[in-house]
Amino acid sequence: MTEQLTIGFLPLVDACLPILAKEHGFAEEEGVDVSFIRDASWATVLDRLLYGHSDAAHLVAPLAIATTLGRGRPAQPISVPFLLGLNGNAITLRPELSATVGTRGQMGAPAAVGERLRKEAVLAAKSGRKLRFGVVHRYSSHNYILRYWLAACGIKPDQDVEIVTVAPPFVVDALGNGALDGVCVGEPYNSYAVDRGLGDIVLTTSQIWRRGVEKVLALREPVMVEKQGAVEALIRAMRKAGAHFIDPANWEENAHILARADYLDGDPKPIQRALSDRLVLSQGQPPEVFSDFMFQHSEAANFPWISQARWLYSQMLRWDSMEYDPSEAEAATRVFRPDIYRSAIRGTGDDLPAANAKVEGSVQAPLGVGAEEGSITLKNNVFFDGRAFDPDELETYVQHDN
Repeated sequence: MTEQLTIGFLPLVDACLPILAKEHGFAEEEGVDVSFIRDASWATVLDRLLYGHSDAAHLVAPLAIATTLGRGRPAQPISVPFLLGLNGNAITLRPELSATVGTRGQMGAPAAVGERLRKEAVLAAKSGRKLRFGVVHRYSSHNYILRYWLAACGIKPDQDVEIVTVAPPFVVDALGNGALDGVCVGEPYNSYAVDRGLGDIVLTTSQIWRRGVEKVLALREPVMVEKQGAVEALIRAMRKAGAHFIDPANWEENAHILARADYLDGDPKPIQRALSDRLVLSQGQPPEVFSDFMFQHSEAANFPWISQARWLYSQMLRWDSMEYDPSEAEAATRVFRPDIYRSAIRGTGDDLPAANAKVEGSVQAPLGVGAEEGSITLKNNVFFDGRAFDPDELETYVQHDN
């Protein structure tokens, strides 16, 4: 018997796994029929999810936690049984600013770019107009990674610069008309800005946190319970789609699928660049290879580590100026559901970690880790400033930032 799942999404490259699971027949093989609803903002994707217009959503990870904790609206418990990928975002600046703080056409080092940006932020503030950055949602990894980088470079978010919310489809025009000086956004919108000569990519978020958590598959907890069988089938289908995704032989075909009008509705060329970890940094430059730009499959990339949920919660506390609450921390941790992922994958022979948490930012060289099934080697997952996050020391970590 085929089960139905409707998924809300934004037209971003990292919505690829459920789309490709459907288009290549992996979902059908697992007995699940997937349909999609495309939206323009994360707020609308979340509204559809909460009000029952969709069963599941392609969602920015922190928003699942914020919704569970009742940040900005009445609390509704959200479950995250699958990560749709790691990283895949970039920081793009107006060409005039990029020429000052970066090296046009070359990727900079986070600390060096940040130091030069700090000087520009001081000059801009003295002139009466602070530099303004766009992020896709207040509760997004884009916001947290951008703030983490700025703060570590001596730039105080909300004091030295402005950070505003702009939905992904509108960031390119916001750069073009001068409403924004820079953005942190996912693909293909950085590449669209570059191709139109409206921005230069100066950093990828993977340079700030090498294996940073990004989009997730999110469901309301009651729907997770009701449709667990279909969700587990979709998880298996998306793992197959991920294996297909990382094969270079499939990049061109998958780019054309994602570019269709019912999905990203865009040019397949920049989409294929993102799929293949090749980015054009400035208009007219040749593509450069950045092997860690976007991570959709290897190194247990889809496993919902509870340590990642706890790091996101630490940033929520930091930037919302909230006090640590152990019961709230536990509620945030429970949003990520490794138990569901395990139930879906167990017995398939696919890679399955033995643990549910790890020290984030602690791996600098290839490291074999315990696996319930398969074989897992984790690679570089460091933060650019050398800090590590032990999920068992959450309160201490938060106090360090206050």
